Amino acid sequence: MITSTLLFAVMNVMVKLCGDIPSPEIVMFRSVITLIITFFLLRKNKIYPLGKSHRWIMIGRGASGAIALMIFFYCIKHLPLATAVTVAYLSPIFTIIFSSLLLNEHINWRQWMFFAISFAGIICINGLHIDKDTSLVLLGLVGAAFSGLAYNALRKTSGFVPALVVVLYLPLVTIPLVTPMCIQQWVTPHGWQWLLLIGIGLVTQFAQLNMTKAYQMERAGSIANWAYLGVVFALIFGYFIFDERFNMLGIIGMVIVVSGIILNFFYVNRVTSAKRFKAYFRAFPGM
Repeated sequence: MITSTLLFAVMNVMVKLCGDIPSPEIVMFRSVITLIITFFLLRKNKIYPLGKSHRWIMIGRGASGAIALMIFFYCIKHLPLATAVTVAYLSPIFTIIFSSLLLNEHINWRQWMFFAISFAGIICINGLHIDKDTSLVLLGLVGAAFSGLAYNALRKTSGFVPALVVVLYLPLVTIPLVTPMCIQQWVTPHGWQWLLLIGIGLVTQFAQLNMTKAYQMERAGSIANWAYLGVVFALIFGYFIFDERFNMLGIIGMVIVVSGIILNFFYVNRVTSAKRFKAYFRAFPGM
């Protein structure tokens, strides 16, 4: 899980290093590489690429994921790296909010308190001044919301659609969406930019593979919180590679954001464990 988080952090650095390459173009290259690798794996495992059910849900997931990805890459290019990554970590909050609205899942008042804590952290990071950075942070929040929609679509396909098929739908939907934007603002990569664009696709694939293996080997409650090391990696890379500086209030804000998300994660994990414990003793009343 640590390897996966580090690789995603490396991908973020590569996106920021792409210079004048527009965000839709970066998304296009990433999607094409993902499409090729995923299609190869589907053929190798003899899985029907388009799936047999829930296609409209997967198309919706692909569209939401594409929008979230373009916004995230744009924010990485125009915001300090750690700020962009921290805002992106609000997506689990939106996932739970949308699960309440769309999937009728109950949200405890404690979770709403954790949401408020995280949003308070965002205010600490950028203050209350209406300037360019604040607008970009708000755009990042929109991207996090679309990520939440995409994750809820994944929940709807759970148990019905193979993971590789779900992964394939993201580039299948993304490529037609970003192609007009790429044509309109195309910038031909040169030199090292080609390597960065190819690297973004490859590193992302390996990051996802490591994350999948981690979840197959260990309980989510034991490893999921390691993903928040991404903020630490972003701070380190931003400081040493991009010479980014944060005042103490900004760093405190990042800690508050991640704290709210982690508190919510542990609360959900505790409630889930308690339900399983009660279900076990209902199944074996004599024990």
